[in-house]
Amino acid sequence: MSYMEKDTRVAADFWREVRKFSENAKPWTQDAIFYQTKPDERYDLTLVAKRVYGRRFEYLAVMAAASIDSLDCELKQKTIVLPNLARLNFIKRITGFESDPDLRFQQAPTWIEE
Repeated sequence: MSYMEKDTRVAADFWREVRKFSENAKPWTQDAIFYQTKPDERYDLTLVAKRVYGRRFEYLAVMAAASIDSLDCELKQKTIVLPNLARLNFIKRITGFESDPDLRFQQAPTWIEE
């Protein structure tokens, strides 16, 4: 499920931007999703991604929102703040990161201009 990036900094930049969004979102933030994690998601962050975004490959956004730096870490039952899909896509564009395998070619997003 993980992808090697041409530029390994972009995944870290994406994680930091999602984390910053999560930390700064207020209850009235329109592009935020306040999600209560469930017991069966404790060791499966991809399940949160599937439930929130409809696709498992958005797990890095879940990791950032939960302030987790490894898929092996336990996700405590709590409310996490995730960007909605439009905001998530915006964060991907500004950081140059893409998690969708259909939008990647040779370790880079297909929408990146060389």
